[in-house]
Amino acid sequence: MDSGEQVFVFEEVAKRKERDDCWLLISGKVYDVTQFLEDHPGGDEVLLAVSGKDATQDFEDVGHSDDARNMMKKYYIGEVDSTTVPPSNKIKPQTYSVTQKDDEPGFLFKILQILVPILILGLAFGFQFLGKKEKTEA
Repeated sequence: MDSGEQVFVFEEVAKRKERDDCWLLISGKVYDVTQFLEDHPGGDEVLLAVSGKDATQDFEDVGHSDDARNMMKKYYIGEVDSTTVPPSNKIKPQTYSVTQKDDEPGFLFKILQILVPILILGLAFGFQFLGKKEKTEA
């Protein structure tokens, strides 16, 4: 870190989360993105939602382009004192979701697709056989 760079405590960065004063903390660096809010391709709400906290993971999860990363340089205003940043929860709670795809019928449905036509054919042949048997007996 250069001696001329400004160093902020986390509490100062965290306070700047309004539309008229918005700072982001990404990878230990502080960015004043107030002037960029209206120009952000994802909308200003995205930036406002991650302000007031360490936005590093949110930023990386999106997968920003090299151009976006280079653009950040013009909004850079300093570093954060890492000793003032509260620890983030590294372990995310696991979420489970069970979904059945609409385009894949269930096992029972597949069996019924085979059994129903066989049953219909069996009944048709059975009635035909009984009909012939009754005619020969009469």
